Amino acid sequence: MSLVSSQKGIRMNEKIAIDVVEGDALEIDADVLALKYAQQFHGVDRLVAERLAQAGIEKTRMKPRIGEFQLVPTNSAIWAENALFIGVLDLYEFGYREIREFARRVLSSLADDASEVRHIAVTIHGAGYGLDEIESFEAEMAGFVDAIGIGDVPRSLERITIIERNPRRVERLRPILEELYPGTAPHKTSTTNQKARDERLRSAGYASDAKSHVFVAMPFASDLDDTYHYGIQNAVRTAGFVCERADLAAFVGDVMHWIQNRIRTSSLVIADLTDANPNVYLEVGFAWGCGVPVVLLTKDTAHLKFDVQGQKCLVYRSIRELEESLSAELKNLRASKAF
Repeated sequence: MSLVSSQKGIRMNEKIAIDVVEGDALEIDADVLALKYAQQFHGVDRLVAERLAQAGIEKTRMKPRIGEFQLVPTNSAIWAENALFIGVLDLYEFGYREIREFARRVLSSLADDASEVRHIAVTIHGAGYGLDEIESFEAEMAGFVDAIGIGDVPRSLERITIIERNPRRVERLRPILEELYPGTAPHKTSTTNQKARDERLRSAGYASDAKSHVFVAMPFASDLDDTYHYGIQNAVRTAGFVCERADLAAFVGDVMHWIQNRIRTSSLVIADLTDANPNVYLEVGFAWGCGVPVVLLTKDTAHLKFDVQGQKCLVYRSIRELEESLSAELKNLRASKAF
């Protein structure tokens, strides 16, 4: 797969640079900041819409129908000169395949009407509301590569910046970027061979929904990020699963429908009962009712409520201990064909 396009005016032998950086999307100096409009405003697109509205821009201009887009001059309300809103499905339905399609459409939407665009900024999608961080990022990268590979991009495009406020997420995703799209950012040289890279990009997003997934029931809080990403997610992905959890604050309306569907269709639920969060207990009860196997975790057995005190629970004191014990538990469960 060649990542250098020969169509629609892209300069031969020049590669469009892609990087993932820490920063605020409202303060990035770019020609275009690309956002999704999932039939309601969420997260960064909500903040941008509020800024533009304060600058006198009608919000109707920021609400494209599904499959359509709106390119809106920002009138200096944010640092980017223009905001691109792409109409997509409701957030509940915006999965890995849809993330790939969104990324492709970001570039293709600007190919003709904004051909002089040199720098496009975009945020990371999926991970902020509970989809698997790595799976989501690979789907987004694959969408960019789809458009670049056939030249369906602005003819003057030089750079795509993926901007993320969480510095730890940036650290986690930069090596993946270099594996999938090596050579345009000042990071380590990729050791992934071309055949493996092509296969990852070919299947990213499209194959994700067919993969078995694990649902993690735990509070979506910044102080638990390392516990989730390094203690739980590493073990789950090493075992061959997609790893998901739900951020209740990311959704508008009844989030329980999304949670129940992800639990019902999961191969396993992992629940961290530390601090006895009531939502976590609710999700455990729903999983039991659906007959989905559950692995319980806690930092302190004193947190356990009476209804789980008789259940096996992995007790951990450090993130490393959690990863090791959970990896062993998943291996044992697989060997016993428990899921």
